[in-house]
Order: sequence, then structure tokens, then C-alpha cells
Amino acid sequence: MAGQGPHPRRQAARPDRARAAGGAGDDVAVKTRSAAVIGAGFGGLALAIRLQSAGVDTVLIEARDKPGGRAYHWERDGFVFDAGPTVITDPAALAELWALTGRDMAADVTLEPISPFYRLSWPDGTSFDYSNDDAKLTAEIAKLDPIDVAGYAKFLDYAAGVYQEGYVKLGHSAFLDFASMVKAAPALAKHQAWRSVYSMVSHFVRHPKLREALSFHTLLVGGNPMTTSAIYALIHKLERDGGVWFAKGGTNRLVAAMVSQFERLGGTLRLGDPVDAIETLGDRATAVSCKSGWRREVDAVASNADVMHSYRDLLRHSGSARRKVPRLRAKRWSPSLFVVHFGVKGTWPGIPHHSILFGPRYKGLLTDIFDTGVLSEDFSLYLHHPTVTDPSMAPEGHSTFYALAPVPHLGKLPVNWGEIGPVMEKRILDEVGRRLIPDIHDRIVTCFSYAPTHFAHDLNAHLGSAFSLEPILTQSAYFRVHNRDDHIPNLYFVGAGTHPGAGIPGVVASAKATAKLMLEDFG
Repeated sequence: MAGQGPHPRRQAARPDRARAAGGAGDDVAVKTRSAAVIGAGFGGLALAIRLQSAGVDTVLIEARDKPGGRAYHWERDGFVFDAGPTVITDPAALAELWALTGRDMAADVTLEPISPFYRLSWPDGTSFDYSNDDAKLTAEIAKLDPIDVAGYAKFLDYAAGVYQEGYVKLGHSAFLDFASMVKAAPALAKHQAWRSVYSMVSHFVRHPKLREALSFHTLLVGGNPMTTSAIYALIHKLERDGGVWFAKGGTNRLVAAMVSQFERLGGTLRLGDPVDAIETLGDRATAVSCKSGWRREVDAVASNADVMHSYRDLLRHSGSARRKVPRLRAKRWSPSLFVVHFGVKGTWPGIPHHSILFGPRYKGLLTDIFDTGVLSEDFSLYLHHPTVTDPSMAPEGHSTFYALAPVPHLGKLPVNWGEIGPVMEKRILDEVGRRLIPDIHDRIVTCFSYAPTHFAHDLNAHLGSAFSLEPILTQSAYFRVHNRDDHIPNLYFVGAGTHPGAGIPGVVASAKATAKLMLEDFG
């Protein structure tokens, strides 16, 4: 895994950020505001870009040797492996980070559309290609049940409504007090937010496999389709309108592009030096200090680190922060993941970029993962096959894959993953072999796994959770960690643990909400 020791800092020459205090011709300098952003994942990078583009002297501090957070990557034996996330949606929200300064994202990274978005398959051989091509999608639905074609159209109307209310109107807004939640309540009630995604899908379509096909998306943000608020049906509309995309070279190239944009604006990226503490004095955050001994005083601090790690560890000297820890510990945390990365001999043009390999159970498996903490004999897999789109991510004549299985977090399944991991890895590869690549074990060139314990160690993720707080209604919007702390007014949060939640669009939206707060507070 990635090293944690000090690493040479990356620092770009910063332009003079002094601004005139008065009108034209007034040369009285104003003190440049400064900020520290902890964690160079998508949320931290997006926030740092927004702050730096607004003239805030920003340092972005990352514990690992590479930026990306959960979007880390490895290069092994000529193969490039993205850790995830690998499904890119709402590219316009990303492009906005360049447009802030009149630049074009396409100059730094190439995004390519993926179709089908996913191929869904079941153990009985049924397959379903999910896309935003109306004719093809209608045919796929009719193949399962012709009556559900009309039901799907009604579901799409519903998804459009919650997308407008839950993402367009509320996704970029901070919920800092209960009044803001009350204001949003009528829209939430209108769209029956108390119901689950699966319940709402089932209201519109009747075929069991189509219900799975239209509800599994919440798993991509750490939610159980059986309990996650129906508001998250907005993901379907988000994909329909904006498409599903791939960054040429891998998600890591999108991360690198964001770093380039941040550094050309004059921002400083500090790698390989974990933050040890957010220092406070009274009700103010005053500085950040790292394990290497490096320290910087700043006007504001924003954390993209795990929210439990932030409050319990980084803010351990703050009384108000310590009082929040028991409440955070009592919340419901999303599950973890077990991911098998493998590079193989051969190419498979018939295996699409994204596949969902459903197991024999749906609701029962979800209960095992989210509630009872059972590591089931069966599982469902998300299979990522980027070389079908970009062969350069593997040696010629080879392919890069990863297979991801949701598993209970360490609080529900406190097992020795050093012992269980190899067994789980073989079972997952056996399943991929049984359903797609019969001689997979003979073809493997390189292979390694990433377990819940790695999420806990490398990312300081509480209980090894892969997506922070579970996105249920009572942990959404105002009920998530606030974008600005209630007691330390120059301490902010960004990323999966705050509003609106996990996933690239979610954390990029949180950065927009948090940046707005910070810039307003700077005045």
C-alpha cells in the first residue's frame, strides 16, 4: 500500500494575490486570505480549485504519496489500476472548475462517453444493457416485460422531479440549520422521500430484475436500495441526461488534470505528510500541523478527511469537537468493499466497460451486508474493464479489470481480512471465470486485493467504510455533518460525509456549497 512518510512537496509559483481595498487607482494592499484543505480526493481538489481561483491562498495537504483519495491508482507490471471511483457522471460540474478561470477542461483531460452505461447480468443468463438510448432501452425493458415500458416512463418522470428538487436546487446548498430542512420539507414530502428507492421503483415497474436494474445505483454511493431515500432515484436522471463517462488513461488522469488546474492557479499541493492536528484557539481554527513537524497558520481550515477521523483525531484538542464524537459513532455507516484488481493476457471486446454481475439474491444479500454483518457465500459484483475503451492501460494484448463486492464494514464484521482476503479473492475470480472468462486463473499476470482494513488504514475511514455515512433520510442534508462546523465558524467540511454525500457529483457539489460559505465568510 501507499507509503505514509514525508514526501517532497509540490509547489507552484504563486502570483501576487494582493488586491486593492478601494476603487481603481487605490494601491492600498489587502491581506490575502489563506486556507488549508485536508485531503486531495475529488472533494478536496474541487474545493481547493474554487478557493484558489477566488484569490484565497490555498494549501492542499494529502497524507498519501499521490493525490486522489479514494481515486488513488497503482501501476504494476505495465498495467494501470484505478482504485475507484470509475463511473464519471455530470461532467458539466467538473468542467465548471476550469470555466471559473476561463479555461477548458478538455485541454487537460479527455472524457469519453461509455455505452452501454452498464451491462447487468444474472446467474440464469439474463442480461440487460442499460443506456440512455431510448430505442435500445425500451427494447431491453420489453425483453423483460412489455408492460413495464409504460411503468418505466412514469418512473423516469418521477426521477426527473427528484433530480430537479434534490440535485439542481438542493445539491449545492449547505444545510446549516433545521429551518433549512423545514424549507425543503414540502418538496421532499411531495416526492415521498420517506420511501426507499426500491419501494418507489417497485411502484412503477413489476419485473423483479427490472426493479434491481433501476435501484442498484444507490450501492455506488454506499446506500441500501431497500432503505435509501427515494430522493436518490435522481441518480437515474443524472445519468440519463449527462451520460456516463471515462477519463482516457483512467480516473487518475482526471485527478491529475484537477491538480494541474489547482497548481497553475498558484495553489500548493503537499504530498506524503499526514495532518496530525487542526489547531484551535477558543472557537477558531488557527493552524494545521503535520506529522513531519510542518505547520501553517491559516484563516480557515476545510477537511475532506473522514469525518470521524477529523473530529476524533485531528480535532482531539477541541472540547466542542470531542462532544460530537459519540454522536458520530452512533450513526449508521455505509458498508465497505472488497476489490480484486487483476491484469490478464488477452482482450475481451465483448465485455463492456462496466458490468453488474448480480448474484442469486438481492434483498437477502443487502440485509447481510447492511444489517446482520454476514459475509455471504453469494455476492454481487461490479466489474470494471477500462481497456475495452482505452487499451493503453495494459500491455499490448492484455486487459485490466477490477471486480468489486460490497461487504459489511468492520464494525459489523470484525474479522481478520489477512486470512479471509485470499479466500474471498479466489471466490470472486472463480465467479468472473464462471460467467465471463473461463480460463481466468491461467491468464492472470498480476493480481492484488483491497480490503476493508486497507480503507481503514490508508484512508482513515471509520470502520473501513467506503462511502462515509449511510445515505438514509435521517442522515441526509441537515442531518449529515454540516459544511461549516456549528461551533468553530472557520472550520469547514467537504466530501462524502457532508451534504449531499458520496460519489463524484456529490463531493464536487459539496465543494461548491462549502466554497460559497467560505468565500461569503471571508467577505
